[in-house]
Parts: sequence; C-alpha cells; structure tokens
Amino acid sequence: MATAVSTQTDNTGAHEDVVPQVVHLDPALLVRDECNAREHDTEPDEKLITSVKEIGVEEAISVRPRPDGNFGVFKGWRRAQAAQIANSTAAEDGRPVRKVKVHVREDLVGRDGWTRFLSLVENDHREGMSERDTLRAQELSLIDMSEVDRRAASKALGVSRNAAKQAKTAQKLDDATLRRASAGGMDLEQMAMLAEVDGVPHAESRLLRAVARDEAEEGGGRGHWDQELALLKAEQADHTAREAALVALREADIRLLPTRVPYGEKDTAQPLSELTTPLGRPLDEASHKGCPGHSARLDDEHQPVWFCADPAEHGHKVRPKPKKERTAEDEEKAAERARVTACNRAWKAAAGPRQEFVSRLVRGSKALPEEAWRFAVGALLDLPHFYGKWAQRREADGVAQLLGVKLPESPFERVQLSELVTLSKARMAHVLFAHVAAAFERDMRDPKGWNDSRMQVRFLWEDLTAQQSAYLLLLEKLGQEDKGSYRLSEVEEQAVASHRPEPSAAA
Repeated sequence: MATAVSTQTDNTGAHEDVVPQVVHLDPALLVRDECNAREHDTEPDEKLITSVKEIGVEEAISVRPRPDGNFGVFKGWRRAQAAQIANSTAAEDGRPVRKVKVHVREDLVGRDGWTRFLSLVENDHREGMSERDTLRAQELSLIDMSEVDRRAASKALGVSRNAAKQAKTAQKLDDATLRRASAGGMDLEQMAMLAEVDGVPHAESRLLRAVARDEAEEGGGRGHWDQELALLKAEQADHTAREAALVALREADIRLLPTRVPYGEKDTAQPLSELTTPLGRPLDEASHKGCPGHSARLDDEHQPVWFCADPAEHGHKVRPKPKKERTAEDEEKAAERARVTACNRAWKAAAGPRQEFVSRLVRGSKALPEEAWRFAVGALLDLPHFYGKWAQRREADGVAQLLGVKLPESPFERVQLSELVTLSKARMAHVLFAHVAAAFERDMRDPKGWNDSRMQVRFLWEDLTAQQSAYLLLLEKLGQEDKGSYRLSEVEEQAVASHRPEPSAAA
C-alpha cells in the first residue's frame, strides 16, 4: 500500500512528541532507506532467517514513506530482508505468507539528517555495527541537520558540535586501526587526532599508551595524551618539511644521496666545501652543477648540503686541511708515547741476552753457584702465584730451550721432558734452576702486566714485583762473579732501581 508523501518542515522538538503510526505491510514494499546508518554487514544471517520463517518478525521495523509508494527502512533492514526471504519460500515450505509490523514515520520525510541519527542510535546500541559505519553515520547525520537538531543529536551522542568534521577525519583510518582505537578507549575527537598523525611511526601505539596512562590516574584528564600528541605533531611537521625538501630536489632533477651507506660499501661522496678543482679553486653549487656527480643530502634543518658522489672519478681534489696547532699538552703526550714505545722495545730486546746467560749457567759443566740453586729451591717451596699458573700450562719449550734439549716437532708425539733431560746428581741443581728461570722468563715476556693492588695496567720496566726484581738482581750478581759475562741492560737497571738494597744494608 502506498502512502502519500508530505514534506515535513522543521519544528523544534516536534519529532520528540510524535507517536509513530503502527501498521502491517507486505515485506515486498520495504527497501533500504538511503539514510540507514548501517552500510556494512547488512545481510541477515541464517539464524535470523530461520527464526523469521518460524515465528515472523516480532519487533516492529521503522520506516518512512517514499514517493514511489514503497517504504524506506532505517531501522531493522536485516529483519525486513529476512521476512522477504521467508515469504519467497513460504508456499514451497507450506508456511503462511506474513506481513511485518512497522512504525511509519511520516514526520521524517525530508529530514534525512535526523533519520540517519535515529538509525545510528538504534544500530550503535546493537552489536556488530562497525566503527566505520558509526563514523560515517555521525558525519552525514550531523551535516544534514538543522542547528537545533544538531545540538540535540550531539548531546544524545555525547560528542562535540564539531563531531561531523571529526568523524570525517577519523574515517581516514583503516578498519583495523579504528577497531583498536575504539577498543583502547579513544573517543571521536581522539580518533580524529590520531588520523592527523597516523603517518608518524608508532603513533597509534604511543597514543593508546597515553590514553591508558590518563585513565589510570586519579581525576582523569588528558595530560599524557596532550604531551604525546604534541610530540607526534612536531615529528610529523619535521617529516613533512623533509618530504617537501626532497620533492623540491627531485623536481629540480638533483641526485639524492642515501643518508646511510649500506654496510660493507664505501661512501665515496664528499661535500663540495671540502673539494677543489684540479687547479685548487673552491667548488660550490653553481660551479659544480655540470658535474655528473652533482648531488645532495639534507641536513638536520632539511636544507641541501651539496656533494660530489665520486670526487676522484670526476677529477676533483680534496681541499687540504690546516694542521692542528700542537699545544704543550700535545707535546707532552707525544713524548710519553715515544718513551713507552722505546722502553717496551728495550724490554723485549733485553730478554735475549738474559736468556743466553741463564742457558750458559745451566748447561755449563761447573757447579751451579749456591745462590742460584737456593733461589730455585725457594721458588719451589714458596710456589708464587705466577709459578703455579705457568706450571698448570705445562709449557716445556722454555725449559728445553734453556737446557738445550730438543723436543719432538710433531705435536702428536708425547714425550716427557724428564725422559730427555739428564737428571744426574751433579746436574740436578742446574735443571731445577732452569725450570724456575723458565717460569720467570714467561712471566716477564710481555712488558705490559697487571698490578693487583692498584687494579690497573702496569709496565714491568717501571713497576716490577719484588720476586721479578730478585730474579734480575740474582742474574746481575752471577754475571759479575762470572768475570762480568753478563750485566743488566739500561731498561732492566731502571726496573730494579727501586728494589736495590740500601748501601748500608749491602755493607
């Protein structure tokens, strides 16, 4: 049945007092109203269709008359479709053809904004309406309303008077982001703000964390939100400025160099400020434009810094840099470095003559001086820390070299050193001294050591231990007694100076 359509004029508050006409209509006369807020998931599911087939549509559908004699459904379109499907198979299934109960809202003819608002309220209170449908309906309904209706609708929806503009902005977000933002507690205004900064990396997660922090604090407020949003806007402005600068360079056909050179590749580019022509004239943007390597990078202020991509390839020279003036402190540091280098070399060089002297002592046919074998026995009994570490390594090379014993060249040939050394009673002291001397020589091989008491690096030539000094002083005395066949080097003299006994004690 067709109902004549009359244009409804705006009358403040009139829609609030209207009692809708309730009639029963053939579902075939029902079409989807263009102001129905639900635009997605509009098809009825099987469960709803089965229910309507059995008992019909229990809850009234809201419609408004159309000029073509049909009725536009703005509330209950899924139920209307289910009724149409049920009637299409009624005869085949032996069911009655049913009409549906509808509220006919003639007062809404010509009032698209308010119709969409009523549809929005209806669907928003039901599960399943997407965030995008909600935003779209809010935008269109509020735009189409009169100022009086807009105030009432905004209050009912709990949104600001700028909600239509905010809803349009928020729709720029994709569906997944809209769902997360809504679930995270963002309101319409906040979703619109998120859409404005969505291009900034991690903007969504940062703003969702800000919402959560604001909600967790007593008194509410938007302190964390405002702070995070300000940071995101600054980052976006910086990004926008950089993109604009990059676009300008591309439009000018300027080659852009990557900010970071891939790992393993050499960055051959040099700024023009550091280059000259082959004759030494400085280069700038104007004089370098014709070079195939003319290019640019953007600085922190998004201003171009002009480069040549490969100065050597294109015949440019690197501008010589003025030498830094050396200060007195620089001179002192250089002198100290030279001193350390010289002492380290001298210490390593002194090891050769020292080991040759020890080798002559332990290989000689004469009896080992008493002081030497007593020194060796003392080390064996006291077991100083360095001696224990050396023994654990079981290094035989040093002892074998001092005694003149040849070890097997193959690492797979296992031979005990005791099987290669002559262990006669007359030679026992020589062997023991060689063993202890080899441990000292291994401990003193590197001029750089470690001071346990000070917990810092030390150089042996200026910070010998008492045991190391005793070893060197013993060799010095043995060399003097052997017709001066051995004497300490200058660097060794320097090392033992603080450990020499006082003249009175020596007397």
